[in-house]
Amino acid sequence: HRCPPCRTPGCPPPHGSRPRGRPAGATHGGSMWQVGKRQASRAFSLYANIDILRPYFDVEPVQVRARLLESMIPVKMINFPQKIAGELYGPLMLVFTLVAILLHGMKTSDTIIREGTLMGTAIGTCFGYWLGVSSFMYFLAYLCNAQITMVQMLSLLGYGLFGHCITLLVTYNIHFHSLFYIFWLVVGGLSTLRMVAVLVSRTVGHTQRLILCGTLAALHMLFLLYLHFAYHKVVEGILDTLEGPNMPPFQRVARDIPVVSNAVLNTTAKAIALTL
Repeated sequence: HRCPPCRTPGCPPPHGSRPRGRPAGATHGGSMWQVGKRQASRAFSLYANIDILRPYFDVEPVQVRARLLESMIPVKMINFPQKIAGELYGPLMLVFTLVAILLHGMKTSDTIIREGTLMGTAIGTCFGYWLGVSSFMYFLAYLCNAQITMVQMLSLLGYGLFGHCITLLVTYNIHFHSLFYIFWLVVGGLSTLRMVAVLVSRTVGHTQRLILCGTLAALHMLFLLYLHFAYHKVVEGILDTLEGPNMPPFQRVARDIPVVSNAVLNTTAKAIALTL
């Protein structure tokens, strides 16, 4: 037995029926509101994740300049931990500067540039060294019980590349091996001594200091030798492997003016001369 529909005002609707006075699109509008709310929450969370990196790049240009100069001056006080800048703006700009210097060195040298770009190789080399060596040294510092964080290691090694940039920028334009060795020992050595002194001040134990600082000094100085002597040959070998040794070099050839254009110009000049 089914009850007839009740028409008394205020009576709740039967089970399974839609409430009176509510449009059919209200439910659809509510679902759209929930979807929009979720998308806004995702965008806000992404912005919050990006905002986490803001303190590492919030630095004044005057501070970056001072830290660049300090990266070439070894510290003398190693009895207490030396302060390391916990920012990544300066190191990141130095890595990009090193990339540009490597590309400049490839153009000024006798390296055959084949069709394609060398930007990826230079970026991979510089960022690979910065991130890879920083991670390895942080792991080694953890084993040697050194008081340093990953961000501080990235900052320390990044500012240490300032000596490499100066050395390569000068020696790529003045091709003398004796001049390179002088800059390698003086400029590269000063930046390496700065990093070594900071690590010594944050490490306890003679054996731990010797292992940590010796490894960093060897990697940093050898990397500069690699960039000056072996980087161009390695890039040439990679290009030969990927493209083949018989590929023609990438050259810019000046476009010749067609003969028809010359004839048209000559005819026009003669017509103007006759008119005058």
